[in-house]
Amino acid sequence: MLQGKRALITGGGSGAGAALALAFAEAGAEVVITGRRAAALAETAARHAHIRAVQADVTDEASVAAMYAAAGVCDIIIANAGAADSAPMAKTSLAQWNAMLAVNLTGVFLTFRDGLNQLPGQGRLIAIASTAGLKGYAKVAPYAAAKHGVIGMVRSLALETARKPITVNAICPGFLDTPMTENSIQVIAEKTGKTLAEARAALEGLSPQNRLFQPSEVAAMALFLCGPGSDGITGQALTIAGGEI
Repeated sequence: MLQGKRALITGGGSGAGAALALAFAEAGAEVVITGRRAAALAETAARHAHIRAVQADVTDEASVAAMYAAAGVCDIIIANAGAADSAPMAKTSLAQWNAMLAVNLTGVFLTFRDGLNQLPGQGRLIAIASTAGLKGYAKVAPYAAAKHGVIGMVRSLALETARKPITVNAICPGFLDTPMTENSIQVIAEKTGKTLAEARAALEGLSPQNRLFQPSEVAAMALFLCGPGSDGITGQALTIAGGEI
């Protein structure tokens, strides 16, 4: 389906990024995964012959420029790199705020801006956002603010590119069954006294389907957005949330 296409996936070393990389490689694309952790990138790249790794930091402008220089011209750009933190607003430091915006919002901006400038006349830009980009959750205000910003960026860029063969969309999953969510479960347990099972159940209960979502579901939606019949879908925030939104 994607033979002859090159896809760049940020945050490709684990979780949704690794699932995206494998799915796109299996669909025939040449996949370039990027991230800060060389070992994690190497582990994912070793899982398929069509995946290669480029170490990069999406919060650093020079690093993003070097990332594209190393990757080569990319037809598909998936801004997946992100991080989560949790604290009540009154106890949130400026450093925490800045860190959340840097990786979750500025990182997408740099990835999309430089990616757009190197597109070969057509392409697909996809941000992996979150349901937190469409609603609020307590104690994650900086994260939610960043993800709301991503949705606004996607909608604006979609209008800028609407007359070109380029689409720009966001995928907004609920809590995914990934190492990042496992870390959130650990933090909830430590801060509330809940058991790990109770903390996991609390996150599962946010979805009407009472479950965490699989990275493979994100990959399937991304493949659809890059496949036949998706040309008219742009500027959208597509949820994988079991009816929560």
